[in-house]
Amino acid sequence: MRTQIEEFLHFLAVEKGYSKHTVAAYRNDLTQFLTYLAGEIISSWQAVGRVHILNYILYLKEREYASSTVARKVAAVKSFFHFLVADGVLQDDPTAAVDSPPVDKHLPRPLSPEEMTRLLAETAKSNTPKALRDWALLELMYATGMRASEVTGLDMDAVDLGAGTVRCLGKGNKERILPLYERAREALSAYLENGRARLLQGREATALFVNHRGRPLTRQGLWLIVKKYAAAAGIEREVTPHTFRHSFATHMLDGGAGLRELQQLLGHASISSTQVYTEISTRRKREAYDKAHPRA
Repeated sequence: MRTQIEEFLHFLAVEKGYSKHTVAAYRNDLTQFLTYLAGEIISSWQAVGRVHILNYILYLKEREYASSTVARKVAAVKSFFHFLVADGVLQDDPTAAVDSPPVDKHLPRPLSPEEMTRLLAETAKSNTPKALRDWALLELMYATGMRASEVTGLDMDAVDLGAGTVRCLGKGNKERILPLYERAREALSAYLENGRARLLQGREATALFVNHRGRPLTRQGLWLIVKKYAAAAGIEREVTPHTFRHSFATHMLDGGAGLRELQQLLGHASISSTQVYTEISTRRKREAYDKAHPRA
C-alpha cells in the first residue's frame, strides 16, 4: 500500500509540479490515513470502502482537529483515490459519494494601513546590512503579496529594477511577473548596493535574500524577522509573513483594484480563493462606519 502512496507523491511532484512543501503535506496526511487503516486491519486499497472513509472522518473529528485540517486531510485522501482509479489500480472510488466536510469560516486579519506603515518604518531605523535586507524584504512582500516560499525562493535574476518588476515562481511552478512600487524599488536598490555583499562577505550565492552566514534565507528566518518588527511596532497580535499577503490583497481592493486583477497578482488558480478579500474589505468598511457612527 505504501508503494501506491509513493507513486502518487511522485506524480504530484513530477507531473503536477507541486512544491516539496505541498508534497510533504500530502505524505503526512496519507501516512496518517494508512496508519488508521492498519488499525482497522485493512491490508489493501481494494478493501477500503465508503464506510471506512466516513469512519476516518469521524476519527479525525474525535481527535479535535480544526475543521480546515480535517477538510485538508480528507481532500488528500480523495485525490489519492482519484489517482488510483485513473491509474487502473481500482475500478471504483470509495470517496466518490463522500462529501468534503464543511470548514468553519475564519476570515484572515490583515494589518491596517496605519499598522503596516508603523511596521515598515521600524526597518528604516538602521542601515546595517541586516536592516537593509529586512527593509527590502518587507517592502517587497507588501508590494507584491508574495507567499513566504515565493519570497525566500527568489534568485538574483528575478528582480529587474529598471523595469520595476519581480519574477515570481508560484504554486505548480506557475510564473507571474509582479510590479514594484517606488518604495520597494528603493529598498531593494539599497539592499543590493550596500547590504547583500556585506552579508555574503566574499561568498557566492544566487539567492536574493541571504542570512548573516551568506546562506539563503529560510522560511523560519523570514517568520522571525516579521515577528521582530511587528513587536517593535507595538502590534500585539500575531503577525506572520502571510499577514503581509492578506494586507496587500485587502489594501489593493480598498484602493479600487478589481478582483480579477488581484487574482492574477496573488497567483490564485480559482477566483473563489480571491473573493474572501472582498468580504474582509466589506467588514472593515462596516467596522469603520460603526466606529464613526456609534448608536445612541
